[in-house]
This record gives sequence, C-alpha cells and structure tokens, in this order.
Amino acid sequence: MKGFIKLLAAVIVIMAAAVVTVNTILITGKKGDESRPYRVEAERIVYEMEQGKEADLSEYKYITGIHTFDAGMTGESFYDVNNDYLVRVVNGKTYRFDYDRPGIDDDFGKLILIFNLCLAVFFIMVVGILLYIKYRIIKPFDRMNGLAKELAKGNLTAPIEAEKSKYYGDFIWGLNILRDKLEKGREKDLELKRNNKSLILSLSHDIKTPIGIIELNAKALERGLYDNDKEKKDRITGVIKEKCDEIKNYVDQIIKASKDDILDVEVKNGEFYLSEIMKSIESVYTDKMEMFKVDFTIEEYSDCLLKGDADRAVEVLQNLLENAIKYGDGREIQISFRREEESLLISVSNTGCTLDDTELPHIFDSFWRGSNAGTKTGSGLGLYICRQLMNRMNGDVFAVIDGDLMAVTAVFGMA
Repeated sequence: MKGFIKLLAAVIVIMAAAVVTVNTILITGKKGDESRPYRVEAERIVYEMEQGKEADLSEYKYITGIHTFDAGMTGESFYDVNNDYLVRVVNGKTYRFDYDRPGIDDDFGKLILIFNLCLAVFFIMVVGILLYIKYRIIKPFDRMNGLAKELAKGNLTAPIEAEKSKYYGDFIWGLNILRDKLEKGREKDLELKRNNKSLILSLSHDIKTPIGIIELNAKALERGLYDNDKEKKDRITGVIKEKCDEIKNYVDQIIKASKDDILDVEVKNGEFYLSEIMKSIESVYTDKMEMFKVDFTIEEYSDCLLKGDADRAVEVLQNLLENAIKYGDGREIQISFRREEESLLISVSNTGCTLDDTELPHIFDSFWRGSNAGTKTGSGLGLYICRQLMNRMNGDVFAVIDGDLMAVTAVFGMA
C-alpha cells in the first residue's frame, strides 16, 4: 500500500510539472513569435517619415509614442523613461519610438485555457482511476493479504470478510471453499487416525490369541509330545494352520485400512470438450518444457465432447506429464490422441524409460515405486491417483513400454 501511495504522489507531481512546463513553453513560444511586430511597425514609420509623411499612431498597435531628440536635451532626459523604446535616426534626426510589448492575444489565450481544462480533466481522470484502484482493488486485497498465510499455518478460523468489490467475489468464495475443504480434511484425517489407532489396538489384541496358541502348539511339537500320536499331531498342525489364516486375515484388514481414504476428492461427472483440457495443459507445460529444454509436442487433434470431470481430467494429464518429466531422460515428451470405438485415448509418452517390463503391472499400485525411482523424491501415489480418478470417471488408464519409450494412456468415454 505504501508503494502505491508513493506511486500516486509521483504521478501527481509529474503531471503538475508537465502542465507547468507545457504552459511555459507555449506562452514563451507565443511571445517569441510576437516579439518583433513593434520593430516592423517602427520601420514602417521610419520609412513614412523618410518619405516626408507624418505617422498616424492610431494605425499602429504597438508603437505608442514618437519623441525627437531636440537641441538642449540631455541624453539622460531623452532616454530615461519607463517605457520600452527603440532609437532610430531619420533624416539626420534622432527619434525615440516608445512601444508596448506584445502580449497573448484573446484567441491564443482561449486556446491555452481550453488546453489547460483538457489537461485538468485528464489529470482528474488519472488520479480518479488511481484512487479507484487503491480503494476498490489494492485496499481490499491488502486486507486479505494475510489470509493465505493463516490458512497455510493451519488457522482455519481466520475471518474472511465479504468484500463489496466485484473483483474479489470469486476469490473470497474460493478461499471459503478452500477453508471448508481444509477443515473437513483435518476432521477426516483426525477421524481416520482415531479409527486406525482403534483398529490397530483391536487387531493387535486379537492377534495375540492365535499367536499364543501357535506358540504353545509349536513348543509341544518341538518337544515331540505328539510324536507317537499321529492323530493329535495332525490336529495340532491343523490348528496352527487355522490360526495362521486368522492372523493373515487380520494383516489383510490392516493393509486395507492403510489404503482406505488415500484419495478423497469429489468427481463431478459430466461432459467437456477436449480442447478445454488441452488449453489448460498447453498453457502450463509449453513454457515449463522450454525451461527444461525438453522437446515437447502435442499431436494435432479434432475437438470432441468427452465424458467425465474436466478438472479431474486435467489433473490426470498433469500427473502423467510430471511422471514423464521426472522419470524420462529429458529428450522428448509427446501427447498423442487415438480414437477407438466410443473412446478417446490420450497418451503421454517419454523417452529414456529404464523400468523393467516385470514391474509394469505394479506401477498403478499405491505407495509402489519402481527400480528407476533412484534418489528421486515421491510417494508412489501419482499413477495410483490417476487410476482411481479414471475409474471414477468410468474410464481407464494403462501403460506400455517399447524399448526406451514409455507411454501411459488415459481412456475417456466420448459423449
């Protein structure tokens, strides 16, 4: 805000200086143009006097008086006057021509007035626009300046005041939605942690019983208590197997609980145009690929209507492109299109694939990272999220490897 006030003050000073400078130049220039008319008039009078004519001063605009240097006059009495004058010698006599300096005529004065009025209107408009920007855009935004930081800190109760400014209606609405989402997410996360903790405690307690039975029977077998009774030995072996299956079931429940609610996003299925999502992708990744020096191409396509959620479709393609950037060799990334029956296949391919074919079936599993991950950071959820989103949009996603080229394809239904 302080910077904007300085800018406003600077604009006012500059415009005021410009008005003064322009007026000075115009007036000075006009006077300069009219600085010699009295000389012209004086020369005309001198010429008439040389011709023996008597000058009629009523015919002249600037010459106001003619005086002769008579005998007995001193130079001081002849030249010491308050008026401006010229001295000319005519027919051997010295004359003093008094004159008025030319001023600005009425027409030019009106022009100057109109010009200044126009400058004043322009000046008021500029200052008005700047003040409008200050009070309707800068000041409301300044009040909201700390909201994003508060949300980032986890302060979800920070007040978001409604702004009358139409410029921030959607922004405030978006912040409120973000806060609600974060609040719900935090509540859901806490609930999930409580549930997981309760589940783990419960399963841990339940697992103790079959483990105790297995341990007891294992010791009996180890000591050979049932070596001479095959029937009891087989029964004990069956009990151990049964309890192992019970433990396996508990472990499966733990694994399932750990995978639940990884993806908690709303998918609004509808219809959208291919060009809609491709414009979003192109606007972001064209510059990004140039920065990374990657040969990025988007194959020509015919626009068509697709089924699903446009925002989630963009999210899927973004995940595929980020994977291509991260795990490719940076030489080439391409987006291509293919139609099959009632579906549109959008493929993101990259060079430099080092993933083994045997790992391909697992790339869409949650928390799974391939042997090509190396030291690259990641959670192993990108492709898992893509598959979940595509499933919720009644589509699919799959991957193929051809030499060092890897292509991941999202399958969208066509409307």
